This record gives sequence, structure tokens and C-alpha cells, in this order.
Amino acid sequence: MTRPARRPADGEEAPADSPLDASPTGDGRAPRAGRPGREPTSTAVRDRPRTGSRPGAGSRPATAPRGRAGARPPARSAPRKSVLRSWRTWVIPALVVLTVLAVVEAVSPDGDAGSASPLLAPPERPTPVVTEAPRGVGQNVDIPSAELPAGGAFPVTGSGTWHVVPGTTPQAGTGRVYTYTVEVEDGIVVPEGEQAYATAVDATLTDPRSWIGSGQIAVRRIDTGVPDFRVSLSAQMTIRGLCGYSLRYEASCWKSDIGRVLINGSRWVRGGAAFEGQLGLYRQYALNHEVGHVFDNPHVPCPENGALAPIMMQQSFGTANDYLAQLTEENPQGTQIPRDGKVCRPNAWPYPQGPVAPVG
Repeated sequence: MTRPARRPADGEEAPADSPLDASPTGDGRAPRAGRPGREPTSTAVRDRPRTGSRPGAGSRPATAPRGRAGARPPARSAPRKSVLRSWRTWVIPALVVLTVLAVVEAVSPDGDAGSASPLLAPPERPTPVVTEAPRGVGQNVDIPSAELPAGGAFPVTGSGTWHVVPGTTPQAGTGRVYTYTVEVEDGIVVPEGEQAYATAVDATLTDPRSWIGSGQIAVRRIDTGVPDFRVSLSAQMTIRGLCGYSLRYEASCWKSDIGRVLINGSRWVRGGAAFEGQLGLYRQYALNHEVGHVFDNPHVPCPENGALAPIMMQQSFGTANDYLAQLTEENPQGTQIPRDGKVCRPNAWPYPQGPVAPVG
């Protein structure tokens, strides 16, 4: 006759193969009073590491199962529960982690497959800014033609607010009408005066060689109400803060979130090296290039050696594709600039040959 296992006395450790070491619950606890014990199996013992600690007070030795004499409990009950509990120990935490990832991804407006870690605090939506100088790395790019030329004093700092220069124009061009204001940053001095700046803006944007030459765009200057865009002459440091200064060259930009074409005061006074001192031509280029971004035009390379540069070429930094490729290779802007040796001539106009003939 088989005798039940002896209950260890206080201070005595249970044998390694004792039924107390293989709890039917799989969690190391003794069977509760009134519940039958179950015979241990090798699988159950392996699923629970042996600690050798004595059972707690009130623990009971395993007893033979109730029921028909000689009947044995199902042989695989304990292993099945043990395996099930082991399965839960890793599957449930994994499901929790996946659920957290899915929630973070759903609530983050900027989540994408290339994010380093969706568990990091999601960044705020990037500021929609299009600038001649790409944002990012490449601070040591050496492009002589991108250096600010020597010249007169220019506004370095301003207040970060702007005021409208009074004045309006009639509509110029046909097609969708875009209204604009001419503005100057508070706290800066325009070398030639604010009205001279406004006159230059109007003369450029209403010229038939400008964007109205497409036959699909019209412009009109206003000085009250909310315009479609604001042409804002700004101080050097204001531009660096709003447009970026990762590459150490002065640039202008279009910031759609505040509706401003930001013209860099340093470039307005000094121009660009590729224009060889033709300051008026450079100013026309700067206005047309940045307003071109208002109309969703991207940057482009020089198409043919010796040709006039496209208005959307980054001419503030030069008219050579090799230079611009060096500038943008680590700072992609959606347009691949080839290293093909092509060099264009500076150009200030979207339609330098005059308006496009109407179709039909």
C-alpha cells in the first residue's frame, strides 16, 4: 500500500522530488484545504524552478485522488496548465506592448515607418518652410559662390513682428488672383526706404516676365485685410531663426504656416556672388524665387551648360550644378541635383522670353 508523502517538519527542506515542489496550480502554492492533490510530473517540475524553500505554514501533503479505486488523474492535466501559464507569461506582455505601439502610432500625426522609436515623445508637426539653404547637416560645405558678397550695412536684428507698407495695385495677369501685402520687420532700417522696397516688389511681381506670364496667375497688392501671402523684408538674425541656418550661408525662405515670403535683409543689400554685382537683378530673382514656392514650385538644377538658370535654381549659392549638388547631397530637398559640370547664367525671371502664348 502506498503511503502519503511525509510532511516536512519546521526547519526541514522538502525533498527535490516531493509533491510539494510541484504545485498543481503551477505557482508554487500548496493545494487549498478540501482540494485533491495531483501527482507531480516531470514536465510540471521543469516549468517551475526548484527553490528548496520550506513550504509555508498550513501546507498539506498531496493525497490520493478521490474516485474509483486505482483510478489515476489525467496524466497531462498538470503539464497542460503549466504550459498554458508559461505561454501567458510572454504572450500577454507582448500583446500589451503591441497595443501601446498601435495607440502611439494612431495618435501621433507624424508617425511613419522610418521613425527611430514610436515610443519616444512624438515631435510636433514640422514647420512648413521652404528655404534656399536646406536644413540639416553640412555646416562645413565650402561653396565660395554661396558666400555673402562684400558691401553696405544691412539690418542684423529686428523685433520679430512686421508692419504693412501702405499701398495697393490693380490686378495684374489673368487666372487665379493672389493678393499680397508688402511688409517690413519692426525695428529695422531699410537703406533705401520702405517705399523703395515696396516699389521693387510691385514692379517685379507685376512684370509680364514674372509668374503672371503663365497666363494662369494674377496678383494684386492690398494693404488691409488678410492676403494670400506677405512679402516681408526681415533682419538677418530673424531669417536665421525662422528659415534655419544649418548651412552657414544667408538665405531667404517661404514659411507657409505664417504666410510669409521672408526676404533676407543681408541678401537684399549685398546680393549673390553669381550675379556679379547686379544687385537689381538679384533682388528680382530673390522675389520671384521665393514667391515661386508660394505656387508650389520646387528647386531645379541647371538644364544646359550656358543656358539661363531656371528661376527655381538656388542661385543665391551659385549657378553651377556641382556646387548645388555638394550643398544638397546630405540635405535632400526632394530634387536631386546632378554632378554633371553644367553651369548656367544668372536669371531673375520665370518667363525671361515673355509671357506664354495662350493655348488654342
